[in-house]
Amino acid sequence: MSSATLLPPDDRPRPKPLLAARAGRLEMVTIRAFLLIPFLALVSAVPLTWGWGVSWVDLAIAAVFYTVSTLGITVGYHRYFTHGAFKANRAVHIALAIMGAMAAQGSVIGWVADHRRHHAFSDREGDPHSPWLFGTSPLALAKGFWHAHMGWLFGRDRTNIDRFAPDLAADADIRMVDRLFPLWVSLSVLLPAVLGGVLTLSWWGALTGFLWAGLARVAFQHHVTWSVNSICHMIGDRPFRSRDRSANFWPLAILSMGESWHNSHHADPSSARHGVRRGQVDISARFIWVFERLGWVWDVRWPTPQRLARLAVSGKR
Repeated sequence: MSSATLLPPDDRPRPKPLLAARAGRLEMVTIRAFLLIPFLALVSAVPLTWGWGVSWVDLAIAAVFYTVSTLGITVGYHRYFTHGAFKANRAVHIALAIMGAMAAQGSVIGWVADHRRHHAFSDREGDPHSPWLFGTSPLALAKGFWHAHMGWLFGRDRTNIDRFAPDLAADADIRMVDRLFPLWVSLSVLLPAVLGGVLTLSWWGALTGFLWAGLARVAFQHHVTWSVNSICHMIGDRPFRSRDRSANFWPLAILSMGESWHNSHHADPSSARHGVRRGQVDISARFIWVFERLGWVWDVRWPTPQRLARLAVSGKR
């Protein structure tokens, strides 16, 4: 009999609380600025400049920054830091954290803590962004969709780092990257302006680079990621067993770089590949495969046919 079983009930170790101290006013203003300013740029840029105020240079720069920072989220923040789908050398470790920060979706430690909490309480009380927290009536689902998509980001609750991400909080390299989050976001929106100005040799190129490849790209990227939280817990196919309502939603597969194979992910969270069936495009998994071949990452947790067969819902293999 272990010593723990001899302790009186009141003396047994208790789990650390889910939430930390609530976000302060300045922090909330900063968060809302990161969310709203790119969105306002997106909704103003499309009607004002589409067809004449956007160039192929803007679109090319936007595509590069979108790819780099999205991979920072999908490969770095999500599959590596949150779920440990592979191990990486120090340079890749730091680079993935910086790339993810450039998506302006939160600092690496806070993002990982939120996502680990999501998996611990997926689609039940304690989940920070489930669309099913308010009921199943049409009105409740509309409210749930808004909450899961972006409404939860306006709340003041903060996930407890000591409970959900103590490993990252103890990592000196990651703490440094985390503290410099405002710098990485600033570079993410300012570097496109610099490149636009240099490549076109004009101030107009700098302005449209800032608007399209900087702010508008970040806003678009936000909504792709948030759609995984909202749409991919409401609509789609569920070929694998999971404890929640996560679903595979193929229309988002390319834009999300494989993250929308969400039922597959929730059935096997530490897998490096989410698109596990023929024809399921998973760009993030392909990049991990390349990194593995280059020797930059190792101990990659690739899915096996035997494991997929065990996880499959009967009749959907």
